Formats: sequence, structure tokens, C-alpha cells
Amino acid sequence: MSHADRIARARAQMAGAGVDALLLSTGPDLPYLTGYEAMPLERLTMLVLPVAGDARLVVPRLEAPRVDNREELFEIVAWEDTEDPVALVASLVPVSTARIAIGDHTWARFVLDLQRARPDVRFSRAVAITGPLRVVKDAAEVAALRAAAVAVDAIAAEMRSRPFRGRREVDVHRELVERMLDAGHERANFAIVAAGENAASPHHDPGARVIDEGDVVLCDFGGTMHGYCSDITRMFVVGEPTQEMRDVYAVLVEAQEAAVNAATVGTPCAGVDATARRVIADAGYGEYFVHRTGHGIGAEAHEDPYVVAGNDTPLVPGHAFSVEPGIYLPGRFGFRLEDIVVATAAGPDRLNHASRDLAVVE
Repeated sequence: MSHADRIARARAQMAGAGVDALLLSTGPDLPYLTGYEAMPLERLTMLVLPVAGDARLVVPRLEAPRVDNREELFEIVAWEDTEDPVALVASLVPVSTARIAIGDHTWARFVLDLQRARPDVRFSRAVAITGPLRVVKDAAEVAALRAAAVAVDAIAAEMRSRPFRGRREVDVHRELVERMLDAGHERANFAIVAAGENAASPHHDPGARVIDEGDVVLCDFGGTMHGYCSDITRMFVVGEPTQEMRDVYAVLVEAQEAAVNAATVGTPCAGVDATARRVIADAGYGEYFVHRTGHGIGAEAHEDPYVVAGNDTPLVPGHAFSVEPGIYLPGRFGFRLEDIVVATAAGPDRLNHASRDLAVVE
């Protein structure tokens, strides 16, 4: 789908929601509609998209050379450092505008200034416009997610033959970051490496903890490749795992497999979460599964749809999301297993295929 098509769909969504203008600054909505990603600077970049009429991209003059407007989707309005960009944006919003939808990632300072500049306008969140468009991935987007998944699958496979013992968590973290960049990612978004008792903290920050014999090591890593995200979690253990480790991990594998298989079109997101949670609870570890089963993925690492209790949104073809149950035993060790899945009419399409067993490493 072209960016022009996406803009047309956004305008149709705006018309249905009674929104007169869409204002997008930093964040994924702007590149989704235009192909241009704003740098998160103190200098304002903002797309002014009226429901009808010409679109304009307000951009700092020094950033204008970065803008690729070969599709002629908008007029570029470059502003100088001596100008007030908020006043400029406000002046470009049609006088007849009654309601503006503004991007969720827009800095608060700009939102507040725009509200003061246009007190006649009611502001709302742009996610009501862009969310329904972005949540369903088209074939090209799924292909991009699949390519990113293939890249991190290869890294996960390579790590099975890498030494862990004697290295710090942060050393393995840096290796994962470098490998993602070498594999074609534009950026590494995160690389969690948690050893031993630290693996019981789902979002542990890698540090100077040295990995030793008998340690479980949780590696959760992902980045952005051609505008779309990867995200995978695999488990390693230095030396032979204990029988308890094997037993707990077997429960997790069963829970993840059941949840993936449950992710069929028409199934509520909450139902997928409940499937994973039921397996873990039945094994006696329910209190140690402390987060949702998954999150949507696309241009953002975390986006709709969220696979969590209370979200009764039914899966539709093109929904892309993680399935990542975990079991965390405080002070001892923790496990998580994560793959990206796309809902399709033919059933769940798992994008990650790296081995899911508990990898024994040196």
C-alpha cells in the first residue's frame, strides 16, 4: 500500500470521526503516512493534514534536506530558528477547524503551546485515526516483520555456540546489539541479558553480573529493520540444567505453544492470554507469571493489539503480536519464551523459528 493510499484512508477515518485536521510530529504515525521519520529534537517537525485540502510538513530548515517528498504527498514548509514553529503550525490549520487529532508521541510542550494558540479547537488523540489503520498489517508489512524475525532467529541460533561463562551480562548485551546491526537492523531497540537470579526480573537492566556455571541466562532482544521491529526471547543455561529448571521450562514451552495455537482469527486477545495463563496456573506457577502474554508489533516494538486479560478485541487477519509467557521465581531464576505471530485466515503464522529448547552453552 502506498503512502498516498494510507493518507487517503486516514482522511476517510478522520471524516468518519468528525476530525478536521491531523497533526503528527515524532513517533511512528508520521513515517507510516509519509515515509519521513522526524528526529526527536527540540525543533518542531509536524505534518498538518486537513481532512480536505493540501497537506503540509512543517520542518526545521536544517532538517529539510532529509525529507524525501518524491511522492509529492505534502508541501514542505521550512522554518528558521528565529521563527515560532508553533505559531506557524497554528496558522496552517484552517480557521474552520473545530477538532484536531494530535499524535500520541508529540512532546507536551508543543501540545500545550498549540492548545494556547488555538483555544477555539478541541484536541483529541490521533490514535483514534491512525490506530485502526496501523493495527492491521498488509502483505508488505508482514514481509518486513518476517525479514526482521529471520535476522534475529539467526542471531539466536548463533548464540547457542557462543561462550557465556565468565562474561558479564553487559558483554553479551553489547554482542547482541552489534549482531543486530550487522544483520541489517537500522537500530537495536533493546537487548535484555539477565543471568541467574536476575532472570527473575522480566525487564532486568544488563550489568556487571558475571555469568557462571549453572546460571540460566535470559536473552530478549529486538530492533528495527526497514522500519519494522523484531523481538525474540530465548533461554540459555551454562552447563547442565537442574531437573527443576527442565520441569519449569517444559511448562513454559507448553504454555507458549498452546497460546500460539489459540491465536486464531476471531479469538479475543484475552482468550490467548488466558490459554497461556491456564497452563502455567495448572502447573502451580500462576503467581509467577507477572505480565501480559503479548503485545502488538509493527513500526513500534509495543503497539496494539495487546494480548492481555480484559482486551476482548477479536483477532483479525493481519494482527501481528508477540506470544511470550514467563515464569519468574524470585531470587532464583526466571524463564520467558517469545515469538512473533501473525493472525491469518489459515491459522497462526509464527514468524520466529529459532530453536525453542533450553540451550546448553559453555
